[in-house]
Amino acid sequence: MAVPRKKISKSRRDMRRSHLALTATNVVACPNCGESKLPHHLCKNCGVYNGRQILKDKRQVA
Repeated sequence: MAVPRKKISKSRRDMRRSHLALTATNVVACPNCGESKLPHHLCKNCGVYNGRQILKDKRQVA
């Protein structure tokens, strides 16, 4: 069985893991309804993308 010759120091171990941190998802407010959405994506609440109505508004359909 393979065994490391020397103990990996905490500093070296932590430097290796420095890229594993989680990052928060970037969200922006929809300029039409104010609901939070992903940038460069269609707003799921009002159906507007880039100032244009793409989907029917859920509030009008219901």
